[in-house]
Amino acid sequence: MCTLEKCGNIFLLTLVGDDEHRLNPSLIGEIRSSLSQVRAQAKHGLVLVTTEQGKFFSNRFGLAWAESAGSSGFLHRLQHMGDGLKAIMVDLLSLPMPTMAAVSGHAAAAGFMLALTHDYVLMRKDRGSST
Repeated sequence: MCTLEKCGNIFLLTLVGDDEHRLNPSLIGEIRSSLSQVRAQAKHGLVLVTTEQGKFFSNRFGLAWAESAGSSGFLHRLQHMGDGLKAIMVDLLSLPMPTMAAVSGHAAAAGFMLALTHDYVLMRKDRGSST
């Protein structure tokens, strides 16, 4: 789901696997746990970079998990994921260091919101205009 490495002054949070890194409770929990580890080691001069493996940075919420609860539980589960994303956003915005999302794959819906919560967002430019 995600890994956290420290390379010199850089914490590298990587969304791993070949899937679309949809924000479901498991991934949200792993990201929050990683951010907690970063906070515990925070000191001047460090930076956090979030990136991904594969074609997707993060492609929305894990709607299949929400839908598996049926019509009676769908909205509750969707709210649960939304609350989790809000918690990640608070975690990122309150880190005492610069944060950057290095987005080389698709970032849609909740995944786009995750990327935008970083202080800086670096995206690929190889899809330039056809002029």
